[in-house]
Amino acid sequence: MSEITVALRYAKALIDLAEEQKALETVKTDMELFLNTVKGSSELAAVLANPIISHSKKINIIADVFGSKVSKVTLAFLNIMVNKGRGEVLYTTANEFIGLYDIKNHITNAKVVTASPLSAENKKKMLDDVQKVIGGTVKLTDKVDPSLIGGFVLTVGDRQVDTSIAHSLKRMKKDFAQVAIK
Repeated sequence: MSEITVALRYAKALIDLAEEQKALETVKTDMELFLNTVKGSSELAAVLANPIISHSKKINIIADVFGSKVSKVTLAFLNIMVNKGRGEVLYTTANEFIGLYDIKNHITNAKVVTASPLSAENKKKMLDDVQKVIGGTVKLTDKVDPSLIGGFVLTVGDRQVDTSIAHSLKRMKKDFAQVAIK
C-alpha cells in the first residue's frame, strides 16, 4: 500500500475523531504546528522515519517536542501512529489531514508566481478575483520567480493560467519553428 493511501486512511480517522471530540479546529492547528516543526527539523523527520529507533524513544521525543503544545487528542493520535510502526507516514498524514480539512470547509489553495513581489493591494485584488470565480474561501500563496520576466502564473487546483512573458516567448519561438518547417 502506498504511503499516501495509508496516510489518507489515518487522516480520515483523525478528522472523524476530532469531529467526535469537538476538537477539529484545535487538531488542525496542532497538525499545522507538527508540519511546520518537522519541516524545520530534518533531524526530527529522520528520527520519526527511522525504523531502528524504538517506539518508546519516538514517543518520548514527540512528548518532549509537542507534549505541552498540542491537544491530548493530537498527542494520543501521534503516539498511536508511532506504536503501530507508522512514524514514517506522520508527516504525510498531517498533510492529508490539512487537505481533508480544507475540502470539508470549502477552502481552495491557490498559488501565484510573479516576476517581482506582489504589493499587498495586488495580492488582495488577485485573491478577491479568484474567490469570485471559485467561491468559498481561497488561501493564496505567492512566490517570486524572476525568470518569468513579467506577468504571472496562477495555479488553482489542477488549473493554471500562465500570462508570463517567458511563456509568451516560448510560444512565439514554437510558432516560428513550425512556420520555418513548412
